[in-house]
Amino acid sequence: MKKTDEKYQAYINILKEELIPAMGCTEPIALAYAAAVGERELGVLPDRVVVEASGSIIKNVKSVVVPNTGHMKGIEVAAAAGIVAGNPDKELEVIAQVTPEQVKEIQAFLDTAQIEVKHVDNGLTFDIIVTMYKGDSYSKVRIANYHTNVVHIEKDGEIRKEIPVEGESEEGLTDRSLLNMADIWDFANTVDVEDIKPVLQVQEDYNWAIAEEGMKNQYGANVGKVLLESVGNDVATRARAMAAAGSDARMDGCELPVVINSGSGNQGMTASIPVLVYAKELKVSEEKKFRALALSNLTAIHQKTPIGRLSAFCGAVSAGAGAGAGIAYLCGADFDTVSHTVSNALAIVSGMVCDGAKPSCAGKIATAVGAGILGYQMCIRGQRFNGGDGIVGDTVDQTIANVGRVAKEGMKGTNETILKVMVGE
Repeated sequence: MKKTDEKYQAYINILKEELIPAMGCTEPIALAYAAAVGERELGVLPDRVVVEASGSIIKNVKSVVVPNTGHMKGIEVAAAAGIVAGNPDKELEVIAQVTPEQVKEIQAFLDTAQIEVKHVDNGLTFDIIVTMYKGDSYSKVRIANYHTNVVHIEKDGEIRKEIPVEGESEEGLTDRSLLNMADIWDFANTVDVEDIKPVLQVQEDYNWAIAEEGMKNQYGANVGKVLLESVGNDVATRARAMAAAGSDARMDGCELPVVINSGSGNQGMTASIPVLVYAKELKVSEEKKFRALALSNLTAIHQKTPIGRLSAFCGAVSAGAGAGAGIAYLCGADFDTVSHTVSNALAIVSGMVCDGAKPSCAGKIATAVGAGILGYQMCIRGQRFNGGDGIVGDTVDQTIANVGRVAKEGMKGTNETILKVMVGE
């Protein structure tokens, strides 16, 4: 792919838009971001807050530790952290710098302020509205469709920002429909590595650091440690274990940032850490490592495009298949093998449900990465699932489209039922 090709710059822009640093699970952080923007508009700490959120937001905030809060969980905590200690200019690192005194202030705010949480359905999967009051004054902030997309800011009847929300389209972002596996493969093989290194180097540095932290200390369900102790220390097990360890650390409130993919830290770690494990094992060049990371990340984003940011479909499945593609590339695979690696992986684990952010994400990540690796191991032994086998299509892009349809259309009812189970209805 030439630099003058329209898709060349588009693919670089997609990587820059998707691979951004975030501190803490991205849904509570998006909520904290909205609250921080609202507090800045109000100009004073509120005494009453109303958080309106779509079901998928509630599902993904309910059970995860919000970093820099003294190990507290939940929607109210995320809102309070953004209000008391958030820096809205930092977006998804909004509560990355919180002092011990501010942690106490967050706890005190939760004890004294009235915070109400409402489930709203405005036809959007991703929808957060935070309204806060102090006396006769109020502010309202809305984030819709993706984590940093502030579409409405209001203060005492004055509309300070208004971006029309046209369904679930992601206005302002590069067109993701330009993605397809053949062009992703071409891009990964021909891109000037210096054009992608800045964003991928940060992903490597951040995500590897939290994976190592997860392996060294006790977090969540310690899935990474369990894998190494029970299965062994071969490269495939290490790839699964390190990714799982990063997730366990993050879901349990580790205060290290990660570089996300498709709005998710778990997906960012799943698409990168297993590839880095294999790159170190195989002692590949820096150039080949970054090409593999580009392939993995773009493959994951391509899969998530028809699914959407939030779904009842576990995003680790897409990222694990992406990691399988990157690992296959590092091992010398051609395009045909990489394509069938992705299709094989999707045939194995599509249908894994998302029941919010919490420790079991680490186990799902280990499973998804394992499917990616198995998909590749099948290919090099002449084994593959064929078009017509269930939801597998005749091409990898058709398989991805089929999975997207099942995830977005077919699992709407699943998402609603999962939410009801989680809130005790």
